[in-house]
Amino acid sequence: MIDKKINIMGSEVVDGYECKPKQLDPNKPIMHYKTLLYVCEDARCKGISKSKDKAKKLRQIVKDLDLESGEYRIKISRSLCQGACRYKQVVQINENTKANGYEPNNGVWLKQTHTYDTKKWKELFLALKNNKKLDNFDKIEMKVF
Repeated sequence: MIDKKINIMGSEVVDGYECKPKQLDPNKPIMHYKTLLYVCEDARCKGISKSKDKAKKLRQIVKDLDLESGEYRIKISRSLCQGACRYKQVVQINENTKANGYEPNNGVWLKQTHTYDTKKWKELFLALKNNKKLDNFDKIEMKVF
């Protein structure tokens, strides 16, 4: 007998997917996240990365730190080009400031994340969990017009 794969929300998962439910329940709320990271995996950024599936690798690190669910949940999402190719594999950080997100890290863009090793990613995720300013990370300065 084949075991059914069940996602974090308790739904049976479509074969070949990590979390996509077989039965969509439109009344089920989406899961809370504290921090959402958009990882650029478009052609240029993906080409310079050591990992060909960066988002999947990062999700595993988040899981190892027990941050894939609960009050401090960190959600990793892939994005295509964010228009910042000169900064090499950027990551955009969004904090859920209506809940327990940390305003100073909301809207921060990190550059050259292709150089991060597992230790550096863990440092980032723990800083986000603990609401620490990201002073040890290279950020992209944003100009508001």
